[in-house]
Amino acid sequence: MSTLTPPVGEGDHIAGPDHAPVTLVEYGDFECPYCGMAHPIVKAARRKLGDRMRFVFRHFPLKEIHPHAQRAAQAAESAGAQGKFWEMHEVIFEHQHALEDEHLVAYAAALGLDGERVARDLADETYVKRVRDDFRSGVRSGVNGTPTFFINGERYNGPWADEARFVRALEDAALVGSK
Repeated sequence: MSTLTPPVGEGDHIAGPDHAPVTLVEYGDFECPYCGMAHPIVKAARRKLGDRMRFVFRHFPLKEIHPHAQRAAQAAESAGAQGKFWEMHEVIFEHQHALEDEHLVAYAAALGLDGERVARDLADETYVKRVRDDFRSGVRSGVNGTPTFFINGERYNGPWADEARFVRALEDAALVGSK
């Protein structure tokens, strides 16, 4: 079993309370169709577990097969710098078919962000290192495809596409984590 390296920390994008008994980490690629399929399943798990779960998203763009994934990750980071990472995360997954720079800037503007700043950040590659750091942590954690999940720091190798079984695994981890 692979262990998450490094563990969840201050530099991560975290949704949910720090005291939650279960932490789900996803290494994902915004252009990956499997990550797109996992997205509503993760959202459902978050709704079902509520404050018992915190969710962390780390970038793992597979640039060779998903040519827009790197830029989408950078745009999400730019949105995060403006306080709306999770909103941009949501919009990007809802529009996986349209991830050219002009689309990413338009999504940011629609969220009330400074679209020109996002465009500059993309042009200047402001967040390349941040995305690369996530990718490298994934490699150190044994990630070789997306989505890859870790539950409480241990790689989850069960079926994520079966929502009931995935939620059950998270609920079981929450029970163990709350003891």
